[in-house]
Amino acid sequence: MFKTILFPIDQSRASQDAAEKVAEVVKFCNGKLVILSVEAEAEAAEGNMPDGQAIDQLLQNAKIAFSDWGIAAETMKQKGRPAFCICDFADEINADLIVMGCRGVGLTEEGAAESVSNRVINLAPCPVMVIP
Repeated sequence: MFKTILFPIDQSRASQDAAEKVAEVVKFCNGKLVILSVEAEAEAAEGNMPDGQAIDQLLQNAKIAFSDWGIAAETMKQKGRPAFCICDFADEINADLIVMGCRGVGLTEEGAAESVSNRVINLAPCPVMVIP
């Protein structure tokens, strides 16, 4: 079924809320979990995004949380445009599924253009499960 599952995370509540569902999917599929966090270059330059150390801590905390659920996870950090980095990375690792949280901003016409999850759905090389 889904052998390699990619879980893109950021510091949003949506990512934290999706983690438990990701654990359920990984366990059900007996899959390999890869956690990715992307530092958006433009926003980082403006000081709106966490620095590299904060992302490292975020990834470490996620790895520990999944370990507590009995799941070994790999972590990866990248810089760039989040949706494109997520889709490119999913392609690189031959991900079978991307599971990600959603803030709900893509539910409006104006928000759809800004929504990372909406862009990932449209660009991903594999199925995408969005957890509201």
